[in-house]
Amino acid sequence: MDDQRRSCLCCAIVLVLTSLMCSSSFHLVNAQPMDYPIATVSTSWTLNDSLRVFKASDFLWRPILFRRGLRSRFSLVFCCDFAYTACIVGVLIQKQTSFQQDDITDAPQLVWSANRNHPVKLNATLQLTQHGNLTLADSDGTYVWSTNTGGGNHSVPGLNLTEDGNLVLFDRNNAMVWQSFHHPTDSLLPGQMLVDGQKITSSTSASNWSRGLYSLAVQSSPYQYYLSAYVESNPPRFYFESTYDVKSENQSFNWQRIPVLSSSSAQFIRLDPDGHLKAYEWGRSNWNGVADLLTSDIGDCGYPMACGNYGICSSNGQCACPDDANSETSTFRQISHRQPNHGCSLVTPISCDHSQYHTLLELKQTSYLYPNSLPTSEYYLGGQGGQTGLEDCKKSCLKNCSCKAAFFAYDLNACFLLSEVFSLITKSGRDEIFLKVQKSPTAQYHIPSPTNSPQKKSGQVTMILGSSFGAFFGVFFVVASCIFLFKKKREFEDFDEFFMDQVPGMPTRFSYEELRAMTNNFNHKLGEGGFGSVFQGTLSDSTNVAVKRLNGFGQVKKSFLAEVETIGSIHHVNLVRLIGFCAEKSYRLLVYEYMFNGSLDKWIFQRHQELTLGWQSRRKIIMDIAKGLAYLHEDCRQKIFHLDIKPQNILLDEYCNAKISDFGLSKLIDKDQSQVVTTLRGTPGYLAPEWLNSIITEKVDVYSFGVVVLEMLCGRKNLDRSQPEEDMHFMNVREKEGMLINGTETTTEAVF
Repeated sequence: MDDQRRSCLCCAIVLVLTSLMCSSSFHLVNAQPMDYPIATVSTSWTLNDSLRVFKASDFLWRPILFRRGLRSRFSLVFCCDFAYTACIVGVLIQKQTSFQQDDITDAPQLVWSANRNHPVKLNATLQLTQHGNLTLADSDGTYVWSTNTGGGNHSVPGLNLTEDGNLVLFDRNNAMVWQSFHHPTDSLLPGQMLVDGQKITSSTSASNWSRGLYSLAVQSSPYQYYLSAYVESNPPRFYFESTYDVKSENQSFNWQRIPVLSSSSAQFIRLDPDGHLKAYEWGRSNWNGVADLLTSDIGDCGYPMACGNYGICSSNGQCACPDDANSETSTFRQISHRQPNHGCSLVTPISCDHSQYHTLLELKQTSYLYPNSLPTSEYYLGGQGGQTGLEDCKKSCLKNCSCKAAFFAYDLNACFLLSEVFSLITKSGRDEIFLKVQKSPTAQYHIPSPTNSPQKKSGQVTMILGSSFGAFFGVFFVVASCIFLFKKKREFEDFDEFFMDQVPGMPTRFSYEELRAMTNNFNHKLGEGGFGSVFQGTLSDSTNVAVKRLNGFGQVKKSFLAEVETIGSIHHVNLVRLIGFCAEKSYRLLVYEYMFNGSLDKWIFQRHQELTLGWQSRRKIIMDIAKGLAYLHEDCRQKIFHLDIKPQNILLDEYCNAKISDFGLSKLIDKDQSQVVTTLRGTPGYLAPEWLNSIITEKVDVYSFGVVVLEMLCGRKNLDRSQPEEDMHFMNVREKEGMLINGTETTTEAVF
């Protein structure tokens, strides 16, 4: 596409963002029937049964303020999941309706939210304080969001939801003190401008409103306007970027290039979870995407996840998996044959523990470059020009376990190591991309057989054969011992080498001396487990952390690699975050976020303690564990079996939010695998019966989760060796504990 077309497109997008509904303006209006858009100071709203509840397809919402606009109806609401465990305050848009209450339930769409990354629970409170500060507090009184307008030079008498969907704090002269239009989330409304320095960020999915992968940002200069779309990675990866000349705006902009939107329908623009920027308009019975504002410039293959991880997008928009043309077996498989755009997975996952089998798969006529963008300079490892630089690039990737692909750009003479592989595109040119894959060993063994001489006497033959075999096995034993020791030494050296280069997106690498200083020479022990001890530490920015020091050799190395591989590359609110690690000589340490309330077992197994968990807290913890397991089993690029779910591995933060920890025994398998064969691992009392045949599924985690739930409800361990033999197993004494069995109702006295 030439520069003129690009400039016109950018102008069109900018105009849609700024002037879709130029007639909108801010002013106060008198409240009408079923319209109550204004609230005064010292007003509060609590999320409880006093607020009327409405049901949408994926969520419940409870209205706070209403406003009937020219084309749309807006509501300031509490939006919640059906269990009221995750609620946000936001603005909904709906089609224009009459004033009948039953009409306001039609297809609401969330266009702004205050606390998308910090959901609250039932009994949370939104309050406009007497000082003019709009605050949101969770049910336990913890503040999670605020406009920060209290105590300033402006006197704020009230809050207003305007006709264009803008939530505004105004002063006594009706001037804006704070407005939601200046703090956009993933959507833009008619009349709303995206100004210099602002951005919108997509949601994670249609049902998960937390921050997603993609952002659209705006920057400006006296002569140019920059509009950029990029992936929220470290560092960001751009997939759309365009500018236009402000002075020649009237000459370069052509309104006819944007699809004509109805002047009477409700409409908004949203950056969708897949990175597409779309304009939506209300149709007869639903919201319709009437314009895809970036695709005309970058094409269907221009989006980072157009074909999922490792998927190759062709010129006609079809998705396929990479394959080794010289191999008899495939290296990649599609995650979903019905939906090829879900991406591909490696048939044999890459493992740092078997780095000797790592190799690079070269892809012909394939590139990692998106239109208008190259990976940023933080990925640059340098090049020496020509074939020399290419070979150095490949070697660097093979030596770095975190590298998943190497991309060499001949025009820039630059090598880029990629820690995550988004979609690829078919493209002619000199650039080359190499995907790291893991091959299975194919060594063959040849055993020499001695020759017999019929002319030798049987005694001499026996002596010769005996001596030969004795010498052979002696030499074999010595050589095998040397090879074993050398291999072990090489594995530890290779492991350190692979992690020598820090790759963006991976946990921070600390030295042993740094961690010893952080923990005051490992002075404050928090606990002790099967593979080592956990100590409290403090980072340089005063952040508290938990440092896990592993003890031992072979099995500890596997546990260490499993944790770094598994939790180091995933992020979820109900999984303990791995901040960093140390792999120096024989030292193996892991650095986690600090969990203020420790492990769950001390809250449910210790009797006569002052602090106990209430039933609502226990219910919340059970839901948190379930969400974490669902993420591991369903939402990751590879299924992750934790294999050691127990109260000791469930940690609680200062608000008693539960997070799953200790992935030392975890197992990664491909999405399309339904079961896996592995050796027995886990903790007695939490092992599922299917471990007896060593063929397991994710149900082993579900079984362990069920045992944890029973322990939380009944306040005792499933396997308690301190009890008499007949009472040692919980299942044998559940009737004594007063559980609900065969219609017999439990009592809290019996349980606790």
